[in-house]
Amino acid sequence: MSMVSSPLSVIKLGGSLLQQPTRLKQLFNELAHSNTIPVLVHGGGASVDSWLNAMGYQVEKCDGLRVSPEQHMPMIVGALAGYANKQLMGYAIAAGLQPVGLSLYELGLRYQPMSPALGQVGLLNPLDTKISELAASLLKQHQLLIVSCIGFDEQGQWYNVNADHAAAELARLLQAQLTFVTDVEAVLDECQQPIARLSAARLKQLTDSGVINGGMKVKVEAAFDAAKQLRRSVRICGCACLTRPESGTVITV
Repeated sequence: MSMVSSPLSVIKLGGSLLQQPTRLKQLFNELAHSNTIPVLVHGGGASVDSWLNAMGYQVEKCDGLRVSPEQHMPMIVGALAGYANKQLMGYAIAAGLQPVGLSLYELGLRYQPMSPALGQVGLLNPLDTKISELAASLLKQHQLLIVSCIGFDEQGQWYNVNADHAAAELARLLQAQLTFVTDVEAVLDECQQPIARLSAARLKQLTDSGVINGGMKVKVEAAFDAAKQLRRSVRICGCACLTRPESGTVITV
């Protein structure tokens, strides 16, 4: 997609980093001096858990995905599209950036239920093949899009969308470089050592043995799907991703 002169980069920011202000300041300062136009897609799982627990709701995960019944959605939307999104906007403004907080709807993406067992967890409508004119215009103006993973369908039903999946979908639509920034420096092997390059065969071995599981399994599988569709490598790394391009785990296909 060639709507802007500078290269596009989609960065998925792990929700656990919202509890680490020093790392966030480092990341946004790096973004302020980057020669790419970043689209930041974020989670916020710790905040969601806290809000749900405060309301007496039980948190449940299934294969790394948050089960999201309708009665949980006000807390999920408030924590992600409200608190987490605006918290990140604050860090961006402090770094001298011009952020715009958005949901997936404003980007032109529509969602549908993934599975009845998961409640309001959203799956991208396969008919959505391009981003909105609004998003394209904002990117042309070099504004930093900070995207919470709340989606809607055509009837206005809201959905909790896995941030790893959303980031991969956006990178595909934008034909952008994709980086998953998390609170660990790389994907770890069975000896808890960083993996520099991860192939599909090695991933299968590590997931079958349970070394890679839960949220990291969702993240790595989303990275592999994106790498296949983009026909380029995808990186999973810590907050030093911009100043240390050799860091992290490179997903290859």
